[in-house]
Amino acid sequence: MEIRKDIELKEGTVAQTGHYRNFPMVPRVVFGTGSFDQLGDILMPKRKSADSPCIFLVDDVFEGSPLIGRIPLIFNDQIIFISADEEPKTVQVDALVERIKHDFSELPSGIIGIGGGTLLDLAKAVALMLTNKGSSSEYQGWDLVQRPSIYHVGVPTISGTGAEVSRTTVLLGPDKKLGINSDHTIFDQVVLDPDLAAGVDRKQWFYTGMDCYIHCVESLSGTYLNAFSQSYGEKAMELCKEVYLENLSPSKSREKLMMASWHGGMSIAYSQVGVAHAMSYGLSYLLGVRHGIGNCLVFQHLKEFYPEGVALFHKMKNKHQIELPTGICSSLTDSDFDAMVKVSLSMEPLWENALGKDWRKIATPKKVKAIYKLI
Repeated sequence: MEIRKDIELKEGTVAQTGHYRNFPMVPRVVFGTGSFDQLGDILMPKRKSADSPCIFLVDDVFEGSPLIGRIPLIFNDQIIFISADEEPKTVQVDALVERIKHDFSELPSGIIGIGGGTLLDLAKAVALMLTNKGSSSEYQGWDLVQRPSIYHVGVPTISGTGAEVSRTTVLLGPDKKLGINSDHTIFDQVVLDPDLAAGVDRKQWFYTGMDCYIHCVESLSGTYLNAFSQSYGEKAMELCKEVYLENLSPSKSREKLMMASWHGGMSIAYSQVGVAHAMSYGLSYLLGVRHGIGNCLVFQHLKEFYPEGVALFHKMKNKHQIELPTGICSSLTDSDFDAMVKVSLSMEPLWENALGKDWRKIATPKKVKAIYKLI
């Protein structure tokens, strides 16, 4: 398919005939079992002085675990443990930035995020806001960041979100859930060590992996589809099917899902996601539902938009005996539903990718509200 040339200049799109976005990619990546132990050597050339530490933002699930002893701390480096139980927030980013500036006289040599999508998004946002003035909520949108971030590294310990490769950091702000989408958001270095994903909770493994799968379904069926996004999306889809439908060894499963996450994230770099992601933002904004499970809760009801994708989703869910929560929206008021619908329908590029330029005729507030009522 040809790349659309008549759509608004936003992430994953092109604008004006012949004008294509020149997107950045992660410049350095190391992949392989045990590659986490190379982190110290990777960071050493980036260290400015003993007064310019490396700050490690680490999922607090690892507190007291052997992984902490492998973090290459020197000088006055600092580990900050952060809970990933809730979606990352702009107020959380602002507080972390204020803490780091208060504790150290110089800017850090680098910010290193170790964890799932929440920790990776926080690391990207903190690295950006250490060099840009104001609140992170002021930068929620497309290409609002003016100054490059400090050096930042992503170390995923669970696979699926694609946060390690994307140019966005999705944050829950005071009045919206929206990413800081910019060329400066991209990680300078990513460390992909499949062994770090060993021991992930089975349900979380499924929810996060389905985020990747749903990326692929939405990208591959979208109106923004082009050869670039298609090539990555098809590979990610192939890997997801292997992981969730075949009987792989744990190590092979971790390796393939980590690569699926990478390719899935790349598939939307020059494309976009769709209905499930747009509606999951509403769930997250109002109810604090985490991104992976939010996508699953919505996607199961999207047969009208993605019939083959939803059928395969149910097959994967049944194979792994995953029971999704029910009644999430059963006690909501009309004003609650209206708030979720407003947040969801504000994600215009996602709806346009899914349904075309006339998407408002299909995705009416009444229809979106009806889907929410099924959850």
